[in-house]
Amino acid sequence: MSQKLKQGFMRNVKLGAGPLRLLMNLWPPFIGAGIHVERISPDYKEASVRMRLGLLNRNYMGTHFGGSLFAMTDPFFALLVMHNLGRHYVVWDRASSIDYLLPGRGTVRAHFSITAGEIEDIRRATASGDKYEPAFTVDVVNRQNEVVARVHKTLYIRRKPDRQQAAAG
Repeated sequence: MSQKLKQGFMRNVKLGAGPLRLLMNLWPPFIGAGIHVERISPDYKEASVRMRLGLLNRNYMGTHFGGSLFAMTDPFFALLVMHNLGRHYVVWDRASSIDYLLPGRGTVRAHFSITAGEIEDIRRATASGDKYEPAFTVDVVNRQNEVVARVHKTLYIRRKPDRQQAAAG
């Protein structure tokens, strides 16, 4: 396998959704930003995250720091897709952008969701070993369900070459 297609050791650790949620809630960047993973569904098709406004994640104007809003959305689409595809795929974040629509005050939430159809589309698009770069969008909403920020994520996905193909190539 080429160096480009290797991922970190945690990629090969098989964790259920509950233990992964607990570990993510102990991850220092999330703790510092006040980010809390509320739920990861057992089938890894959904995740919910919240962030309360606190001293360490507010900006000069007293609203949520934009970097913290961005951070609360960072790993989730890649994690959901990765767990649904399995070990024979490489999944990376390729690109991200964020549109800030309202000042973030109080607690904000984001809900991530992927469908079985999206997973099948990815499998079809990568079956021959080609890369695929699907786009996903998530809204960060306040308590009134108003969109505070909209985040666009593009993933890089490629099926790993089979060992026999890699040895022959």
